[in-house]
Amino acid sequence: MCNETFSKRQGFFQLKEKEIIVREDAPEGLRGFLRMAFYDLNKKPSELRAIVTKFLKIPPDSDNWSESPNIDGEVEQLLESCEWYSIYDIIERIIQKLNFAEKKKFTNEINDYFITNGIGWKIVNEHIETRGDEVFETTVKTVASVLETAMLQTAATEIREAINDLSRRPTPDITGAIQHSLACLECVTRKYLGDSKSTLGDLMRKFPGAIPSPLDQAITKIWGFTSEQGRHLREGQVPEYLEAELVVAVTSAIATYLGKKIV
Repeated sequence: MCNETFSKRQGFFQLKEKEIIVREDAPEGLRGFLRMAFYDLNKKPSELRAIVTKFLKIPPDSDNWSESPNIDGEVEQLLESCEWYSIYDIIERIIQKLNFAEKKKFTNEINDYFITNGIGWKIVNEHIETRGDEVFETTVKTVASVLETAMLQTAATEIREAINDLSRRPTPDITGAIQHSLACLECVTRKYLGDSKSTLGDLMRKFPGAIPSPLDQAITKIWGFTSEQGRHLREGQVPEYLEAELVVAVTSAIATYLGKKIV
């Protein structure tokens, strides 16, 4: 039996992506939808309570024995009162408890909610990581594929680490994301220019014209920015999340270009 809705079966449904407005928060709507998505798997409130209370290290209320409204109300209160980042941790814990079909359905429902409500997170391989706009998502996805094809495993690892740093909760590792994205670009540029030891800045000086202008200038500027913001951080000059996201996107785009040249 097909579980898809009429609009999806007939091709009418189009997911409308909302501008990302939520990162360090778990809105009330998400907390409520989490319960709905779990119960839609034919699960009971007591099953969700077992996951939530264990994660929050809070014993279940022994006076609550009926599934609804007692246990469901208890779960609702726990989800509404916990820290915002715990909601995303609980989502991951739920996924770990589901079978394959349930994981797929639950993941799709939560990811759709993130997209349509402007929440800057996504579930990937049972873990929640940062989500950018469509251009960012396409760029990062492409660079990972290109680097794997070009057998640039170190560079691929560095860009994944950059994403992991942006995904850290409750506070993203901004400088770490910048450093790893720079390391990715440095690895690819070294391979492209046949110099395995020089820094990215030195490569631009040693091989003038090897990379088309103004791309070479862009790399030099990125090197300068990341050296200042990612490695030689000054008091009161902490880069913002959006700046780190921009660096990851730009370095990914350039790494993709050079990676394709290597292939």
